[in-house]
Amino acid sequence: MTATSDLDDSFHVFDTTLRDGAQREGINLTVADKLAIARHLDDFGVGFIEGGWPGANPRDTEFFARAQQEIDFRHAQLVAFGSTRRAGTTADQDPQVKALLESGAPVITLVAKSHDRHVELALRTTLDENLAMVRDTVSFLKEQGRRVFIDCEHFFDGYRANPEYAKAVVRTASEAGADVVVLCDTNGGMLPAQIQAVVSTVLADTGARLGIHAQDDTGCAVANTLAAVDAGATHVQCTANGYGERVGNANLFPVVAALELKYGKKVLPDGHLREMTRISHAIAEVVNLTPSTHQPYVGLSAFAHKAGLHASAIKVDPDLYQHIDPEQVGNTMRMLVSDMAGRASIELKGKELGVDLGGDRELIGRVVERVKERELKGYTYEAADASFELLLRAEVQGGPLRYFEVESWRAIVEDRPDGSHANEATVKLWAKGERIVATAEGNGPVHALDSSLRVGLEKIYPQLAKLELVDYKVRILEGKHGTNSTTRVLISTSDGTGEWSTVGVADNVIAASWQALEDAYTYGLLRAGVAPAE
Repeated sequence: MTATSDLDDSFHVFDTTLRDGAQREGINLTVADKLAIARHLDDFGVGFIEGGWPGANPRDTEFFARAQQEIDFRHAQLVAFGSTRRAGTTADQDPQVKALLESGAPVITLVAKSHDRHVELALRTTLDENLAMVRDTVSFLKEQGRRVFIDCEHFFDGYRANPEYAKAVVRTASEAGADVVVLCDTNGGMLPAQIQAVVSTVLADTGARLGIHAQDDTGCAVANTLAAVDAGATHVQCTANGYGERVGNANLFPVVAALELKYGKKVLPDGHLREMTRISHAIAEVVNLTPSTHQPYVGLSAFAHKAGLHASAIKVDPDLYQHIDPEQVGNTMRMLVSDMAGRASIELKGKELGVDLGGDRELIGRVVERVKERELKGYTYEAADASFELLLRAEVQGGPLRYFEVESWRAIVEDRPDGSHANEATVKLWAKGERIVATAEGNGPVHALDSSLRVGLEKIYPQLAKLELVDYKVRILEGKHGTNSTTRVLISTSDGTGEWSTVGVADNVIAASWQALEDAYTYGLLRAGVAPAE
């Protein structure tokens, strides 16, 4: 089912994640994946979703059939992608043109050659026949009631080689009835000033409605897209999170944010820009790629502040070091705690974590010195909020949170003659006045320690049954070499509703892991609302 957009037609946001974005190395979308992403994009409010090339492969053909039955599009129109008719035939007899019609998509994007060398070497036809292929296919599809966009492939390279022919393709498509003619920087080699100059000239010389499709090979795809808008383009083609072939395409999210927040263009339905961070991360989950933490607007670090100077200013007014309010795009400001931290950083971080330091300068000063002292030894708190919160609470209440007291622990790795290994750990601890000795095996010594700690404590604290170690990172710190190096371990733990990270540092990986595990379990009990032992 296709939506009627609640925005006017003066400017288009066109998403091609399901076609061009799917060409990224490492992405292999199933039909179910494509349907899920299409729903997310429609929720975001883009105007057009290019679903793929029906007839080119069974998966895309199935997608179009299912999308129109299973998705109630509220904002987007579904777009089918294909090429102009083959040389020497007619559009009504071309099988792939028929497949475009059979997809049922109300909008069709046709890729057309606009570079003279590509016409002669790739299509192996004449320049005049290529123009006829564009004219015939566009006019035929328009007669069938379809809206038609034309992607002029390799346009900017073609314009450099033969500007008059490149413009002839644009003019032919527009005169045949194409709603938009999209100028494609297919090789991604253009720079913003070049894009702006060419788009301005083509617009003046042809009068066609122009769009832009930019690849990111120079790292300028977003800038090139906006430069084209500055020159008069009213249709932007992008992909979620910049996915695409080679290094990717213009990233949908910074383009849309710039258009809405910097240009003042209304390109999304009211309130939908606030969904941007959620949508970006949801699509990353579907394609099974970790979201980029440093992505503009939607990245975890997009509004993260580390320097004490920044924190002091932000405490007075967050706008002093932020170009927008992160809530506008559904993100949040974060304070990072490190050896660069000052009093303002600690106070703001405490507020973020729900620990009121009450403006106590002496207390805040102790925390600052404690952080710097521990980071000098190799700890890092910017990636371990849970460990920092435990440190902060210990300073506030005059001692660490205690749910259990560890008497001793040990881990044994047994190397067997057949080459296999046995890993066993034993922990001796006290909890609620009871001495506990627990032994467990594991896939490795750290897993065995984790298992033994869980076995020992779950009888006292059943809340720990929900905890799961979800990530484990080891880093050898600078200063020493080889097996004598200091080791830092970061552990991420989940209780099914949230995730937190803890850190441990020691001269061996097992001891560092044990520290991080202790913090992980302590924080898990704190999250569960369990009162510490007296």
